[in-house]
Amino acid sequence: MTDRAPLSERRIIEAAAAVADRGGLTAVSMRNVGKELGVEAMSLYHHVANKEALLDALADWVFSSIELPEIGAPWQEGMRRRAVSARDVLARHPWALTLIESRGNPGPALLRHHNAVIGCLRRDGFPVRLAAHAFSVIDAYIYGFVLTEQNLPFDTTTNPADFATEIAPPPADYPYLAELVTELITTPDYTFTAEFTYGLDLILTELENRLPTP
Repeated sequence: MTDRAPLSERRIIEAAAAVADRGGLTAVSMRNVGKELGVEAMSLYHHVANKEALLDALADWVFSSIELPEIGAPWQEGMRRRAVSARDVLARHPWALTLIESRGNPGPALLRHHNAVIGCLRRDGFPVRLAAHAFSVIDAYIYGFVLTEQNLPFDTTTNPADFATEIAPPPADYPYLAELVTELITTPDYTFTAEFTYGLDLILTELENRLPTP
């Protein structure tokens, strides 16, 4: 029988993430995290001050899981890779979006993340104000898309034709909506998830158009 790995802040945070994955943020408590690790809750306080500190660290863990754009690399590729990575992380952990939007104590991973995004834009020609606009609109798009995905009444990774058929409106009353539903039903390879990259490309293209001429 091997000895159990010693407690560390990293292990505690990862255990908290596992608890949240199964039961949501409301399930994250010092007792439940301790149970996840097979220890008493009091043992956690040697590494994490309290539950609020644990939630701050968990929010920072989310940002540490997102791929950072490389400062000095082409900005479009950096923003695209970062956006896709952020969307994937937030989709894997449905509680993460609520958490990162609610914490007011930025950790080192969040600060590195933000610095990398801004640095990638600035080093590739973005004025400070346009970099701020770009960061804001891209994140608003990522977060909004993830929130929509989490609340759709069908599996976003499969063809939503069956659901579309169920809700198909009368064409005589709602001709344009019925036209859209029909188009989705008759397009066998359509998935809602594909809308993410399409919309992201629209944003990146418009940002490119707004860059000042070198």
